[in-house]
Amino acid sequence: MALETPQYEVVTMHDGFETRQYSEMIIATTSVQADYKSSTSSGFRRVASYIFGGNDKEMKIAMTAPVISDCPSEGLETYNVSFVMPREHSLKDLPKANTNNVSIKKEALGKVAVMAFGGGQPKREARPFKKNL
Repeated sequence: MALETPQYEVVTMHDGFETRQYSEMIIATTSVQADYKSSTSSGFRRVASYIFGGNDKEMKIAMTAPVISDCPSEGLETYNVSFVMPREHSLKDLPKANTNNVSIKKEALGKVAVMAFGGGQPKREARPFKKNL
């Protein structure tokens, strides 16, 4: 069974990446201030706990793809890690997280450049991807 992904339209295709226009989506997100590896690992666990029932309704929420993690500017060490909520949910029916470091909100990514690569990349290996975009 394939995981649900956010709705988007491909705007342009380039060598090694594409630009996409994303529809508005609801995300569960957390911010972690640490190095890349610790931030993405800790952030993933926080948001995974929320969808696996770590919320005020003990509701299990289906996993979607991809997990979104940002790559902050040089010198900054705060990373945001987010899961897109399945389209069947609204802000009204999604439960509150059991912890105050996970928030649920609407996100409008708009037009973004996208390059697919395997998750769990060490920062030194992910940096060249960012430079290519």
